[in-house]
Amino acid sequence: MKNLTFIGILLLALAFLLYYLLPEFSVVKLFEPINLMGILAGIGIGLIIGGIVGYVSKGTALKQEEKRRELKQLRKEKEDLERQAAALSQQQTVTNTTDENQNPPNY
Repeated sequence: MKNLTFIGILLLALAFLLYYLLPEFSVVKLFEPINLMGILAGIGIGLIIGGIVGYVSKGTALKQEEKRRELKQLRKEKEDLERQAAALSQQQTVTNTTDENQNPPNY
């Protein structure tokens, strides 16, 4: 959004510069109805295009944030499952060791 604002200001400055370079430049002519309508139309079109671009970029950002949240949740669940698997593995090892000590194999 900051880039769009910067580009809008840059283009507005360029428009004023080009208008200033006209041979019949006059500050009073800037506020004549036809010029004023052109300026207002340009601002209106810029606002419409800026609104559309902002809406699309915000939607994209929200989708990316949702994907990041889901990925974080999946990683957390994976870590929990790995901890449970490690605990079960250790528990089975302790159980097997205890069983072998109580009932030694017959050779």
